[in-house]
Amino acid sequence: MPHLFEPLKIKDITLRNRIGVSPMCQYSYRDGFSDDWQVVHLGARAVGGAGLIIAEATAVEPRGRITPFDVGIWSDEHIEPLRRVTRVIKENGAVAGIQIAHAGRKACVGRPWEGGKPVQPNDPDWWQVVGASPTPFSAEYQVPVELMPEGIREITECFVRGAERSLEAGFEWLEIHGAHGYLLQSFCSPHSNQRSDLYGGSFENRTRFMVEVVKAVRGVWPERLPLTVRISGTEWVEDGWSVEESVALARLLKAEGVDLMDCSSGGNLPSAPVPTDPGYQVFIAEAVRKGAGIPTAAVGLITQAQMADEIIRGEKADLVLLGREMLRSPYWALHAAKELGQPAPVPLQYLRAH
Repeated sequence: MPHLFEPLKIKDITLRNRIGVSPMCQYSYRDGFSDDWQVVHLGARAVGGAGLIIAEATAVEPRGRITPFDVGIWSDEHIEPLRRVTRVIKENGAVAGIQIAHAGRKACVGRPWEGGKPVQPNDPDWWQVVGASPTPFSAEYQVPVELMPEGIREITECFVRGAERSLEAGFEWLEIHGAHGYLLQSFCSPHSNQRSDLYGGSFENRTRFMVEVVKAVRGVWPERLPLTVRISGTEWVEDGWSVEESVALARLLKAEGVDLMDCSSGGNLPSAPVPTDPGYQVFIAEAVRKGAGIPTAAVGLITQAQMADEIIRGEKADLVLLGREMLRSPYWALHAAKELGQPAPVPLQYLRAH
């Protein structure tokens, strides 16, 4: 039976344990360029013992940023700064992953600690957002320009180029962001997609963009390296995207070469009644894992070592990703190993403290 500190091998990549750092936006960059903050932030968590470090949502084009301060990978000039990030992660024993993303209709807003409100048109940092349909995320947000098929193809190519640059930057684990109401997930949901063409209406049509992006990216991302997708497993409303549809989507993506589904939820409907219980999304990872026969990652208010270990031992997921808890405790994995009586990947420099 696997446990939290048993290595996980997917394709040619082996994680030293089943603990990963979720991609968490830091909103600390200019013109998409990685900087010292990202190196220190992610490097500290590699030192802290996690097996996988996933760099935050990295925009595949400037319009795809959530805020003007997001990191990006839309030009070759972004590659070298990101190499510093992958180098420090690998040197400290973790696998370097990256999430490539497009924010769609939820783009062009301010940083959370500055209020997070939509950027106004008279601001030099403003840009026109795009989406599945001309339906804003909320009354405060911009009305997105509906993407035509040509625009969809152009953004698909942006994801492909982002994947190629990620490889060149040294990342060995690629995640496509298809969750939280951002562009790809907004096409999947009947709430944000009111199209009547090949990209709207039926389940097959609403998931078409996601499947096309995955297929195109798998074509350039080496077969030996893991390709994963983050999804919102449910929108938490009866007439919205469901767990059953997530299982069906996972089957489609598995057939296109996806190796693991990262199962989150929500984010597309501002008033959805999302639970806040510890581990509240684990059931999604379990349902997708069993229903689609594909490895999954569980996320969502997982803070305790015992809970994380039980998720793996109970075969509810193959990997546990921690977000906010890793912000509070970069060395969570080392503490968890001690609590569970497992060997800890303590850096030699820190041995005197253990």
